[in-house]
This record gives sequence, structure tokens and C-alpha cells, in this order.
Amino acid sequence: MPFLQLKNIHHTYFTKSSVTTALSGITLDIEEGEFVSFLGPSGCGKTTLLSIIAGLIRPTEGTVLLENLPVDKAVNKIGYMLQQDYLFPWKTIEENILIGLKLMKTLTPEKRQKALKLLEQMGLSGFESKYPKQLSGGMRQRAALVRTLAVEPKLLILDEPFSALDHQTKLRLEDLVYATLKSYGKTAILVTHDIGEAIAMSDRIFLLSPRPGSLYHSFKVPGLLRELSPFEARNHQTFSEIFQDIWKELDHIEAGT
Repeated sequence: MPFLQLKNIHHTYFTKSSVTTALSGITLDIEEGEFVSFLGPSGCGKTTLLSIIAGLIRPTEGTVLLENLPVDKAVNKIGYMLQQDYLFPWKTIEENILIGLKLMKTLTPEKRQKALKLLEQMGLSGFESKYPKQLSGGMRQRAALVRTLAVEPKLLILDEPFSALDHQTKLRLEDLVYATLKSYGKTAILVTHDIGEAIAMSDRIFLLSPRPGSLYHSFKVPGLLRELSPFEARNHQTFSEIFQDIWKELDHIEAGT
């Protein structure tokens, strides 16, 4: 049985003056431990789809099952990481990474130590008592990832988490996030506008058509790239070939052909 199932997802937004269909007929399965990405033109419904998968909004039609349970019943099984880190500026980094555990009333000495160990793995040892304003953008994103992983979600949703970072920091963080998620066996879904990022980090890539968003094409990233870090994968010949294939498909999508 698939870890995550999307069955015939449709979603329409209604206002007093308009009706806008954002998604139409999306059906797909994602296996446990898989890393998948969604690509598509602006306005194709990528963020709406993430919100539906996360259980933040209910689709107009269709169902989403996580481990065979409706996502609105999969309490605390989903972590969401956004472009902004949303760390509380008045709290220390340690207080920030433990906030989810405190809210869920599951903070124990053991879980605190696990969170601090993960902070160390993210290269942030020694910054526990610092405040977010004392950290760089990349460091804050790493702290935000620790906060998300500290509650031990089954599924991690990443909504353009690297897009606000400079290119060098972005590449380093891709490697770190990818290695961390793989070591913990996490299932992850990434929304990005960056074709290279999707190829470097994903097992599969789904292209969405313009609004209403539907599945236009999917790509399986070759295993030989998956054996490499994202940075190493970017320098492999196969990377360039897949990049060109996806670029052509996106060009067709935007041209309406």
C-alpha cells in the first residue's frame, strides 16, 4: 500500500464574483522514503496542492490518504517548511527548535537531546543560546528544519525553502537537507521553480499544467544520480540531459502545445 495517496483531487475557489478552478483530477501515489518534487508555471496550483496534502484545506473533490488515513486524521504526522523560517525573534534557537514539542506536550529530556543532536548535525552547535537575528539566512533555515524534524513527522513538505538564499548557501543547504532526510528515512515533497534543484534532490519529478493544475508529465530520476549528493549530481552528464528534457516539457506547457 502506498505511503501517500492522492485520489482524483479537484479544487475550486469560490468568491462572490468569481469561480476559479485551481486543480483538476490529480491522482498519484508516493512511497515511504521517496523524495518528490512538483514543478510548473506560476499559478498552476502547486501551493494549493501542498496545502491539501498537509490537510490545511479540504479539496473540493477527492481524497488524500497518509498511511491509509485521511490527512485530517493524521495528527502531527506532517511537517511543513516554508521559504521564510518563521523563527520567533524573542526566543533563543534552542527555544525555537523545541517549540513544536512543547505545543504538542511531548517534550521529554530524551527528545530535547535528540533535537540538540540534530542541531549539532546541522552545524549549529554553540548557537543554542543565540537569537535568530544573530544568525545568517542559511543558518536560520537550518534551525527551522531542526524545529520541523524535532516533532518526528512522517512526511515533510518543503515549499520553496531555499529560494530566498544566495546561490552558494542554497547549494550547501540542498546537500545538508538531502543527507539529513535520507539518513532519517523521511518522505519529502518539494515545490520549486528551480529545475536543477528538483533533479538534484528528487527521486521523481511531477510537472503540473497551467491552471487548472493537472499532472502533465512525470520524470524518474536515474538511480546513478540518486547515489550522489545534490552538488555532485549537478556535475554529472546525465543531469544535463534530464535538465534539457524537463526544460523542453515546461516550454511546451507554457506555450500551450
